[in-house]
Amino acid sequence: MTSEEVNQLRQLRQSRTAPWREVQRAQILWRYHGGETITEIGRALKMTRKSIGKWITRALAQGASAALKDTYHRPRAPVITDEAKAWVVHLACSKPKELGYAAELWTRKSLAQHVRQHAGEAGHPSLARAAKATVQRILAAQPLHPEKVSYYLERRDPNFEAKMREVLLVYQEVALQNETPSPGVAPPQMVTVSVDEKPGLQAIANTSPDLPPVPGKHSGVARDHEYKRLGTCSILAALDLHHGHVTARVERRHRSREFIALLRDLDHYYPPDCMIRLILDNHSAHLSKETQAFLATRPNRFKYVLTPTHGSWLNIVETLFGKMARTFLRHIRVQSWEELRSRILQGIAEINAQPVVHRWKKFDALTTGNEVIV
Repeated sequence: MTSEEVNQLRQLRQSRTAPWREVQRAQILWRYHGGETITEIGRALKMTRKSIGKWITRALAQGASAALKDTYHRPRAPVITDEAKAWVVHLACSKPKELGYAAELWTRKSLAQHVRQHAGEAGHPSLARAAKATVQRILAAQPLHPEKVSYYLERRDPNFEAKMREVLLVYQEVALQNETPSPGVAPPQMVTVSVDEKPGLQAIANTSPDLPPVPGKHSGVARDHEYKRLGTCSILAALDLHHGHVTARVERRHRSREFIALLRDLDHYYPPDCMIRLILDNHSAHLSKETQAFLATRPNRFKYVLTPTHGSWLNIVETLFGKMARTFLRHIRVQSWEELRSRILQGIAEINAQPVVHRWKKFDALTTGNEVIV
């Protein structure tokens, strides 16, 4: 035997996962290769001389690898035809509700039951007694997986590319401004701010105090599984793309009046002689009549740059929300809604104490039209 075959027998004879028949044959050939007689092998493995001689003879004639596997054989032609299998796959790809059932997708049991009931009238009598395992083998032998659901996003904005290009051009302009600062020069006539909301943040209180790490018991903080819900809040944030400053509000609701309050904060924060360019999505609060009425009282103060529908990932403020989720919002527990609000504002103040400029670095779509990743 070759060294590869010897190594194969050595590993296979002690395997706990390989089929038992292959492990047993590997033990026979390993012992025979070691010089044991057929009688000694039979006594050690409690097998007959005839069985041991069969596998040794095959190994001597065809090689050790051939002796480990059964020769493929089919005693009779398959009863289930290819047309019958195709019918089963076609049924699996259809929805049960279209055939009068309540379910949206098939289970193996329900599909097998339907196959048995309708195989005769469909012209496939070989499936009249098909079990669930038969249906499973038919479906496993082909590449489709109708029992699984994967999601896609239909593009509903016909001007997606144009709007995306507009947003990227703004980011590119801001990047050029940030790369060439001019000390001692008057403030810019336009500042760019990325605006969005993080709604539905839960105020959760512990019912029992957290326990600190204890050697030998729990290496991390121990927290009781029960908790109490105290309501939710929305974070309205505006990220300055030039200096990294965050202007934010924490509100119980997210309506036009809360968004207008954020616009007032921006109006008070920035110099009165500059335009504030806002990158934001198409949320109803941003475009409502109430918001438009407020903007009319501040002519040439705010300029909208809207992201395309289903393109909120283009809004760079999402990276700020990710930073919040990884830092002061991570595993947060409070005793009241007001405490949650104050701690969020404290966390934002800590970010403003050491501001970081968030940058968009990939502008390939401006020249190639490919997808963009921040």
